[in-house]
Amino acid sequence: MDTYTVGLGCDRGVALQTVREAVQAALREAGAMPSQVTAAASITLKQDEAALLAIASEYGWPLRFYEAAALAAVPVPHPSATVLRYTGTPSVSEAAALLAAGAGTPMTALIVEKHKHRGADGRHATVSIARKNHERFVRIT
Repeated sequence: MDTYTVGLGCDRGVALQTVREAVQAALREAGAMPSQVTAAASITLKQDEAALLAIASEYGWPLRFYEAAALAAVPVPHPSATVLRYTGTPSVSEAAALLAAGAGTPMTALIVEKHKHRGADGRHATVSIARKNHERFVRIT
């Protein structure tokens, strides 16, 4: 069975329901079940973000946090100048999903690249999903 990692980004003070809706939509898009997720990840700036802590707890996922410099070193398909201005890295969710999947995981492992969701609270959550055992899908023999 395939396993996945989830990268999470959000506006400060986002509601848990907004993050939950974003995660559920991204999992549906990926055709994945929450039980297949081995970890969630985000940026250290969000380590006190209540909704991120709550969603990881709700699903029983370990939640990892990475420094902006580590995230910035990861090649991603959708870098953002706006995200860079606010966080010091051009990617949070995509880069976090890839780092959580393991060192050297290529951007081709992203099966949900950057799912953006605006909740009823007016705040945004972004979810990316990487396949951990991507090698069997990208290897050319």
